[in-house]
Amino acid sequence: QVQLVESGGGLVQAGGSLRVSCAASGHTFSSIDMGWFRQAPGKEREFVSAIRRGGTIYYADSVKGRFTISRDNAKNAVYLQMNSLKPEDTAVYYCAAALVPFRVRSGTPITADFTAWGQGTQVTVYS
Repeated sequence: QVQLVESGGGLVQAGGSLRVSCAASGHTFSSIDMGWFRQAPGKEREFVSAIRRGGTIYYADSVKGRFTISRDNAKNAVYLQMNSLKPEDTAVYYCAAALVPFRVRSGTPITADFTAWGQGTQVTVYS
């Protein structure tokens, strides 16, 4: 069983930057795929970014060029560096793990393949 704990959310002005982190435990971190998802009020949870155990990276079109995902297998952690933040990036950001390599449909990882989730961290971007 993988346990995930996010940190680093907060309040930031539009155009600013923020980094959220996710600490994992309970499994060999280097052997799992990791992802970030977000959910805004009144909206469904959506994919943001993912990184495979082998290092292949995926981004949602809405964050491409602004967000960067990375992982540190020595620290059992995955990060999401968010730059040029916009008010529409406001959401609860969730870290997720896929013990089995996630599938991709139309260039987007399948959410159901991520079977472990953190509690989320709030990111609020004000204009």
